[in-house]
Parts: sequence; structure tokens; C-alpha cells
Amino acid sequence: MTYKENFIKFMVDCGVLTFGEFTLKSGRKAPYFINCGNYKTGSQLEKLGEFYADCIVDNKIDFETVFGPAYKGIPLAVSTVVALSKKYGIDCSYCFDRKEAKDHGEGGMFVGKTLKDGEKVIIIDDVMTSGKALRESMPKLKSSADVNVTGMVITVDRMEKGQGDLSAVQEAKRDFGINVYSIVNMLDIINAIENGIVPGKEYIDKMLEYRKTYGV
Repeated sequence: MTYKENFIKFMVDCGVLTFGEFTLKSGRKAPYFINCGNYKTGSQLEKLGEFYADCIVDNKIDFETVFGPAYKGIPLAVSTVVALSKKYGIDCSYCFDRKEAKDHGEGGMFVGKTLKDGEKVIIIDDVMTSGKALRESMPKLKSSADVNVTGMVITVDRMEKGQGDLSAVQEAKRDFGINVYSIVNMLDIINAIENGIVPGKEYIDKMLEYRKTYGV
């Protein structure tokens, strides 16, 4: 199997990708649900970091530092830099933000690598739905230093409309000029079901109908 197919099977095995009928925060009725909170063991995080590393290397993203937005992005960034070092021999830096600036000790908004002007940064997050994490991260990063955000890496591109006719991934490109790379997208997941990589063939028609209504 390809690393994309392996990742889809990994999501199903971890209970992260499930099929059924779910009401999303947007009010949409979806035939699938992605709950990244179900990654909860050391071995799962180790494997997840490897998939992020595979995506970064596969897309040849130029970077120096991995940034994980608090809170969910923190373990993702840590597991990614460990995987980059162990699997690919790429020893890079990482940092993450605090929800509130620290006013004692070393102080500041960030933990980890001190960012510098021109530094090439990748943002790591789980699933981009509205683009909120990116919109909150950009001013924080830019207030720290004039960094060059060379990309954002997420697990799944849902490939569906946000507020308008564009997806959150497309809006990120339009609003910030940032390419968002996903380990897999919804078409990859549909193909994996059709090819028997994971179960769920009884939901294919509903998934295709959902994409017809909300997909981009």
C-alpha cells in the first residue's frame, strides 16, 4: 500500500475515521466523521509523526522549523520533528505558542526555537475546517519575527466549501498565499473504500452525494 492508503487504514484502526450519520458543527449532516482526539497512545503519536514527515518530504517543502499551534498542534509538531530526525535524518527545530504570553521567567509567547527574520516555518495542524488555526497563528508568528511560512501540513483535506464557494484550503492560498498540504484528501478516502483498503462501501453513495452538495 502507499503511505496514503496506510494512513487511511491507520485512521480507521485508531477510531479516528468513522462512518455513519453525524451532525457537524456547521449543521451539515455528514456520512463520515474525523475525530483526531482519538489518537491517544505513544505508539499512535509516533506513527502519526511519521505520516506528517512522509508528507513533508514527499512534497519537498522547504523549511527550517515546525510550528504547532496550541494546544492540539503541540504533540503533532513534536512527533513530526522526531520522525523527521529518525526516519529521514532531518534534524530541524520546533516551537509552539502559549495561549497567553508568559510575564515571568524567560517570558514571551513561544516555547522552543526562537524565531528569526526570514526563517522558513511549516505550520502543523490536524484537520482544517474553517482555517481558524491558521488565521490565529499568522499574526502571532509575524509578531515574533518576519518569518517565511512555506506551508501548512494537515492530516485530511475535507475538500468542502467553507463560508463561500472555496474550501478552507483554497481560502488559505487566497488570503495568505500559503499552500496547505494534506496527508490525504476525501477523494483518497473514497478510493481506499472502493479498493477495499478499509470498510465502508455501504456509505460510498452517501459520501458522493455529500460531495456533490458541499464539495469543491
